Formats: sequence, structure tokens, C-alpha cells
Amino acid sequence: MLIMENVSFRYNKKELFKELVLELKPGNIYGLLGKNGAGKTTLLKIMGGLLFSETGKCTFNDFDVTKRDPQFLEDLFFLPEEFFLPPVKGSVFLNLRSPFYPNFDHKAFNYYIDEFDIPLEKSLNTLSFGQKKKFLLSFGLATSTKIMIMDEPTNGLDIPSKTTLRKIIAKSMTEDRIILISTHQVKDVENLIDPVIMLDDGKVIFNWDINSISSKLKMGSVSKLNGNELFTQEVMGGYEVVTVNEDKEDYALNLELLFNAVTSNSKNINDAIKVGSYE
Repeated sequence: MLIMENVSFRYNKKELFKELVLELKPGNIYGLLGKNGAGKTTLLKIMGGLLFSETGKCTFNDFDVTKRDPQFLEDLFFLPEEFFLPPVKGSVFLNLRSPFYPNFDHKAFNYYIDEFDIPLEKSLNTLSFGQKKKFLLSFGLATSTKIMIMDEPTNGLDIPSKTTLRKIIAKSMTEDRIILISTHQVKDVENLIDPVIMLDDGKVIFNWDINSISSKLKMGSVSKLNGNELFTQEVMGGYEVVTVNEDKEDYALNLELLFNAVTSNSKNINDAIKVGSYE
């Protein structure tokens, strides 16, 4: 379990987080959403022990992440949005780096590489950006670490590769693993992530599982408004709306619409979900 307790952080004089509280439990693929500048990348780096909070603490399975203990690092894989790969063959990279991860699954790695069609005998620095990212995604998922953090993993991937990525992430998921995906490309991960976390103005403004969302909220398109909507946005031919799910049926999630609704008025949306729910 990863726990952030009263974490405060600032860049120079600008306060980004103030007493932020967050808990990530194994067996979940979390989606971290937020506007540009909301602090998503900074939050990920704090979780990985790459940045230190001003106050509060972040622990993973009782390890203080700031200590960068080897037992913590062998159970963490962090894929940043921007990365560097050395001028070596993929097979050489594999032989050099995989020993740092005691639970590395070579069979799974070979499967992921085949699915992405990545050549292991080419120098990594000669690959396209998308191929480099697919190589690192394959390697990271095969580490079998207890926590995997990914910052904008679908950037640079074509449509077929995004489909493959969703498939192999789902295949790599286990009950003792936490996967955290931070993204702007909400539609790329809409059917994969659960729960959904939203960050705004240095605060967690939304943190709910998909079942709670779909059972309490109804999202769809209408030609006319009736005044009972929690959120509306005009589209061609009418409106997209978020309303209270009064008929208690489960409705499909429109993550982009939900994000716009929450960032517009998080209190109304959270209150609608809280009714009858256990936080």
C-alpha cells in the first residue's frame, strides 16, 4: 500500500500541495487526471522518492520512499514522460537492467515485445520515440514490481499500439500490484483504469471507483435540458449532461465528460456519489 500523509510541497515560493492525503491499494489500476499545472508529475515523483516533500511523508509498504531503500527500489518501476535510452541493443539493456528486479518475468517480456513488434537486436537510440516507449513499457510491466508508475504512457503511440498497451496492462495486473497512470489522454485509458483520481489546485478533488461512479451518475446526450442536470456542456445537436442516476441502472462512463464536470463543480459531483456510498 502507498500512503501519502499530509504532504506539502512548494516550488520556490509557489505552494503546490498543502497537507495532501492519498492512499493507493494493491489490485488497482489507478488513473490520475488533472489539468496542466495541477501537479500530477510532481506527485508521481514524490511517490517515487525523486522529490522530497516539505512536510508530511510518503510510504510504500512501510518504506519511507525518500530513503530510496534497495528493497523499495526493486519493487518500483517509474516510467516518466521524457526518458533516455542508451545506444545499446535491447537485448543488452535487458541483460544489464533486469537483474535489478528479482521478480522480472522474461517470458512476459518476450510476449510484450512480440505484441508491440519491437526488434531487440537494434540499438535502442535508433528506434522511433514510439518504439522506445513500447520497449520501456514492455520492460516495466515485466519487472513485476509491486508498484508501477506511468506518466503519459500513451503519448507517442499509434492507435493499434494503444489498444495493445491496454491489453498487456490488463494482462500484467495482479492482486498485489498497484499501477498508477497519469494522463491527459483520458479516452486512451477509459476502459482500463479503476479507481479515478483527479487533482486540481494542489488537492485531490475526486477519488472514486468506477462502480460508485456508474451507479450514482448518469452520463449521456440530450436535445433539451430539464434543469436537473449536475453538469452540462453544449455539443452539436444538443448537450452532453451528467445527472443523478435515479433509475439505479449502471451506465457507461464518459471519462472526458466526467472530468469536465468534476473540474467545473467537484462538490456537486462528489455529493451525488456520496449518497448511500461508503468512502
